Parts: sequence; C-alpha cells; structure tokens
Amino acid sequence: MAKGLIWATAEDLARNRERVLSLYRQILRSLNSPKLPLTLGARLAKKAEVRTIFMLGSDERSVHNIDDLIETAEYCLSRLKKGEIPKYIPT
Repeated sequence: MAKGLIWATAEDLARNRERVLSLYRQILRSLNSPKLPLTLGARLAKKAEVRTIFMLGSDERSVHNIDDLIETAEYCLSRLKKGEIPKYIPT
C-alpha cells in the first residue's frame, strides 16, 4: 500500500478505496445471514456499528492504521461468513 512512509498519500487512499468499499458491503451483507443468531433489532444495531466504524476509519491518514483497519475488517468478515459474531479483535 504505502507510497507515503507514515502518512497516506492521495494515491494510497485511491488505491484502497475499492477494497474498503467491497469489505464494507460484504460485512453488511454478511450480517443478514440466517446463520447468525441475531434478532432484527440486533442486526440493525450491528449494521449501525459497522457504518460508524467505517465512517470514523475514513478519516484515518496513517498508513499503518489503515492497514490494521483493513486487516481487522477482513478478520471480522471471515468470522461472519462462518456464522460467528466477532467478539474481540486479534493482536
């Protein structure tokens, strides 16, 4: 990703845009899975959490933090596809 050493350049941000949007959409779709033991209200609350996290993450400019956010989103997506709700974030 990193063309900028510490701070992301506009080119870095543009390069990751499609990947981030794809992860966002996949996570929202995965929350609708019948495998997850969630009520309608819980699903809507989780979707609101996801929107908030991605909205706050969109302001991030640190290359390393952006990589960590993408890695975390991929981890959460893999857990959701297995029918599990991610409870913690691995370090």
